[in-house]
Amino acid sequence: MEDTKEQNIFIVWLEWQFYEMPKFLLHVWNNYMMFATNFFSFKLLLKTFFSPWRRYKWSYPKSFDIVEFFNALISNTFSRILGAFMRIILIVVGALFQALVALAGLIIFVCWFLVPIIIIAGILFVIIF
Repeated sequence: MEDTKEQNIFIVWLEWQFYEMPKFLLHVWNNYMMFATNFFSFKLLLKTFFSPWRRYKWSYPKSFDIVEFFNALISNTFSRILGAFMRIILIVVGALFQALVALAGLIIFVCWFLVPIIIIAGILFVIIF
């Protein structure tokens, strides 16, 4: 910004209202979107989609024991299915949160441009009626 003492205050306000603050709002909005992405860590959830839930694993027997083998197999399979199910829930909740952050950012961004119009309309409404 140039020397503000020599500029008209209305021009300075217009530059702040319609250039500087929208740029700042986009930066803040981007930070919130990145937070939502990192908080739910979509990449990690997809990479470890079929990993056992909370690393619950049963070890297979050292000797030949068919009952223990199938017990470990079924338990490990169930743990992986539970892990996939929980990761699906986390991905859906994360996607909903990301959509909510996107919608809130869009509403705030649009409202920022509408505030001067609403103020002028409100003043004119009071003066006229």
